[in-house]
Amino acid sequence: MSMQSLALIENWPVPTAAAAVVRADGTVVGAHGPTGHRFALASVTKPLAAYAALVAYEEGAVELDEPAGPEGSTVRHLLAHTSGLAFDEHRVTAPAGTRRLYSNAGFEVLGDHIAKATDIPFAEYLRQAVLEPLGMGSTTLEGDASPAKDGVSTVDDLVKFAAEVQAPRLLDPRTVAAAMSVTYPGLKGVLPGYGHQSPNDWGLGFEIRDSKSPHWTGSSSSPRTFGHFGQAGTFLWVDPDAGAACVALADRAFGPWAVEAWPPFTDAVLAEL
Repeated sequence: MSMQSLALIENWPVPTAAAAVVRADGTVVGAHGPTGHRFALASVTKPLAAYAALVAYEEGAVELDEPAGPEGSTVRHLLAHTSGLAFDEHRVTAPAGTRRLYSNAGFEVLGDHIAKATDIPFAEYLRQAVLEPLGMGSTTLEGDASPAKDGVSTVDDLVKFAAEVQAPRLLDPRTVAAAMSVTYPGLKGVLPGYGHQSPNDWGLGFEIRDSKSPHWTGSSSSPRTFGHFGQAGTFLWVDPDAGAACVALADRAFGPWAVEAWPPFTDAVLAEL
């Protein structure tokens, strides 16, 4: 279970870091650092929340194209950051479907919408729909915490999720294929930390790399790479062309250190794969 590239996290200017690489069949091909340590995920919470939303869709609790959020917005718009809601405020800044406005508020509205539809608090729905079936016992979203950014997890738990996304058991593979495909193509917008991107492509709860530059993945990451990073110094990517996913968690806020450290780390991982 050793990949030399993962040891690069030792050079990151962070108090604690852990990382692992997992194949679609759940084989962990490498791990480094305290993989059982619980880290704040920040926005890496969103893919987990999105997965729960897709379970709610498959269970018939919600439809992707039913109204949710601001006028003209749907569940699909909320998942794809095109509802028009502002970044961190519950105010509308654009008509639904016209811009890629990355929005924590949108995921909070989504969580409320699913809680009402299922009559289960969203944190509990996430636990029942995703965390428990995947054996993610160290992952929590507490009570009324934000489904956009308040999850806590471990590398050990997230590799289970990363394996699931590559070879779905909780969802129909077609649903997951849609989640990792561009939703509302051609929309421009800001990728937090990386500025304006045209287009700024997203799927349903997952960011899609495509030809974005600059980006938090590697220069050798395939355009089909999808995933999420968090302002807590966390990321999860899946590269279908490489047939693997990587999770890296740290306890220092995202900043210039991450912009500098993450792409060469990812390139080293891909080279070793």
